[in-house]
Amino acid sequence: MSRRTVLVAAGVITRPGRPEVLLTRRLPGAHLGGKWEFPGGKVEDGEDPRQTVARECAEECGIEVSVGDIFEVSFHAYAAKNVLLLFYEGLLSGGEVRHLGVADHAWVTPDEIGAYDLPPADRPVVAKLLARRSGSAVR
Repeated sequence: MSRRTVLVAAGVITRPGRPEVLLTRRLPGAHLGGKWEFPGGKVEDGEDPRQTVARECAEECGIEVSVGDIFEVSFHAYAAKNVLLLFYEGLLSGGEVRHLGVADHAWVTPDEIGAYDLPPADRPVVAKLLARRSGSAVR
């Protein structure tokens, strides 16, 4: 029996001139409820993943973001499904974060991210952010 793979796009969102990235907390009762994550969601049929990041940020947080280049790609096999995540660099371009479809949010530096309970699929992004901060190369 093959398991379905869900394509997800998320943003590593920063603010102009600031080192922090945006984390959002999943609503209780949702898949991985209560965990912190980089904002994003499922890519709809025919949708460009960059559009997904912008749409999800608007729908769940009430913010506008400019979506840039791919930052990281991650795959994780959960019990019910496989998830392929595309993480894009993003820049806040309008609005203030509101909790429209998230339980909470935080702007955190790469050094602070370790204090947040993130899903396993988000960990490669954290490693890359930490490496970028220290000037190390990550493969």
